[in-house]
Amino acid sequence: MPQLPRTKHRTADRQAELVQAALQLAAQHSPAEVTTAALAQAIGITQGGVFKHFESKEAIWLAVLDWVQAALLQRLQDAAAPHVEQGAVFVAHVAFAQAHPGVPRLVFQELQHARPSPLKDKVQQLMQRYRQLLTGLLEPLRGPDGPAPGLDVPAATVLFIGAVQGLVMQSLISGTLSGMAAQAHAVYDLYEAGLRAKPTTVPRNSP
Repeated sequence: MPQLPRTKHRTADRQAELVQAALQLAAQHSPAEVTTAALAQAIGITQGGVFKHFESKEAIWLAVLDWVQAALLQRLQDAAAPHVEQGAVFVAHVAFAQAHPGVPRLVFQELQHARPSPLKDKVQQLMQRYRQLLTGLLEPLRGPDGPAPGLDVPAATVLFIGAVQGLVMQSLISGTLSGMAAQAHAVYDLYEAGLRAKPTTVPRNSP
């Protein structure tokens, strides 16, 4: 099998290093404030050297989101695989956010922008794939023999994502992510209890 030139290997290695450096810096600062000078310093190259491997700072963040999508979805799929366990997926997502706090900072930042952009499109693509994964996990629960007959799967998916995001947001506000994993189990227990509860009708026009 022919080997790639050393320059190709070197570029791929540098790109991977810059992606990880961007994630680490985003854990400490707003992603918008992360400079190419800081990225260069983090991996020991010149600022000009950064642009030998990425054409722009936006290209770096796009590569970061590509890494996030691959790494997060793989972790969630691995968590779900043994017994199609929604709780394991919930805990795995929280653990991923705790291990990579720069990721939720970047995601929240991009979703706040009113105008479309390549970065926002990439985040929305990630969320869409995440929703598809959750829908596949929740759908079997709604059958007549399932634990939650008649489950509103789209609503359950929204609530699942919202619970994870709420945990992450509260941890970012408090300035520490250390207790997030412990809280994840209690929060998921409440979520699961809601899935199995008998549906009630809330009057739409109540005061």
